[in-house]
Amino acid sequence: MSDTAVVSRTLLNGSPGGPGLAGAVLIIDDESEIRESLQTLLEMEGFAVETAVSGEAGLQRIGEHPFDLVLLDLALPGRDGMEILAEIRAHETRLPVIMITAYGTVENAVRAMQSGAANFVQKPWDNEKLLADVRAAIGWRRAEEENVQLKRALKQRYNFENIVGKSEPMLKIFDLVAQVANSRSTVLLQGESGTGKEVIAKALHLNSPRHDRPFVPVNTGSMPTDLLESTLFGHVKGAFTSAIASKKGLFEMADRGTLFLDEIATMGLDTQAKILRVLQDRRFMHLGGVQEVQVDVRIIAATNVDLRHLVREGRFREDLFYRLNVITIELPPLRQRKQDIPLLVDFFLKKYAEENDRPARTITPEALRPLMAYSWPGNVRELENVIERAVVLSSGNAIGMDLLPDNLLGKGSAFSLLHDPPADASLFEIVEDVEKRIITEMLEKCNWNQTEAAEHFKVPLSTLNQKIRRLNIEIKKKTRG
Repeated sequence: MSDTAVVSRTLLNGSPGGPGLAGAVLIIDDESEIRESLQTLLEMEGFAVETAVSGEAGLQRIGEHPFDLVLLDLALPGRDGMEILAEIRAHETRLPVIMITAYGTVENAVRAMQSGAANFVQKPWDNEKLLADVRAAIGWRRAEEENVQLKRALKQRYNFENIVGKSEPMLKIFDLVAQVANSRSTVLLQGESGTGKEVIAKALHLNSPRHDRPFVPVNTGSMPTDLLESTLFGHVKGAFTSAIASKKGLFEMADRGTLFLDEIATMGLDTQAKILRVLQDRRFMHLGGVQEVQVDVRIIAATNVDLRHLVREGRFREDLFYRLNVITIELPPLRQRKQDIPLLVDFFLKKYAEENDRPARTITPEALRPLMAYSWPGNVRELENVIERAVVLSSGNAIGMDLLPDNLLGKGSAFSLLHDPPADASLFEIVEDVEKRIITEMLEKCNWNQTEAAEHFKVPLSTLNQKIRRLNIEIKKKTRG
């Protein structure tokens, strides 16, 4: 078993509540009957429980012992529950607190959640629901702590700054990256759009002997052939009309470093031949030049389509495929590693809170459920966009259901129009609108790559482009993945 896997297993088995316990819970309530009732219920379910009769006593317990969760009464003598919650949040940002009170109103619930409470329960409570809320809050707390510890362990071993995951597929990728980073071999990264291929490419570079030399990324699918070749190989003065001066290409800029060729499947056959020569001979010529330039560049290529299929169709050179396919790393889609979603959510919450100069955000257990259930066709990039949007739009400390987009909640998809069309719409208008939405959603999932979208739809690219023009679909600029 790998060291990384051992780290993960240790984290999963060593919970803050101790071996064999569901977790450690502190109950802060001034009513003895409430404390005893909650303690009995929780202990029967395997929780270790301590109690406190006042907010001050509860704060003292928190300072003395680690807890996984606090059940906090809102109406306490002296300092009320909202004050105690604020005090807990000031020192224990990851400790979940569930407010519990007989005075349950919408205003109190909103106030408590905005102040950082994980949930809000009204007396008298439903035992099963309360237990479910307790388990959900503790599970989220442990996922956050696993993320911190796992990233610390991985950083010490691999310096993987921005790779988040504890699932088996990701642990295998961590080990594979560690094994091949030190080699000179070409690496081919395969995976759907949004799975993080550039992040893995950077990890390979940073953990290689070339880490202090340039890492140069280029999206080969975003440029016409002439511009791509000029960008890659450079040109001499007068090589073409606008070449008013000689210019170095990316291969020279990446000398003794790493060149990351993203979306390599979109590259034309002539350009593929020139890339093959660089891989074979480590030399090339500038456009319009006559002198060979020698470079020492490691190539990492990435694709979101099956290159073998393109080879069979004659759209990708077989000899280049075998040159690139020395070491292949398959990146799993997010739907196959849902265990990583809580860690990714925590990572992006912190990232975008810092970028937007906002206090740390958490997510409620209710809001996490649809994130876990969604299929994520846009993968990690789509999840990142959802969390960035939620952080920017949030006014409180907790991200709730109201900050999630409708498509995650089963609303607003293209197919919903079939069930609720506009009252005055004709059949033609309904079908055209649905078709436009379906094509737009697929283009978004494919990072606006029409070739990839056409392959998903199993139609010729020309057919898809005709529909795009007919339906007036605006093509947006691609982003790197």
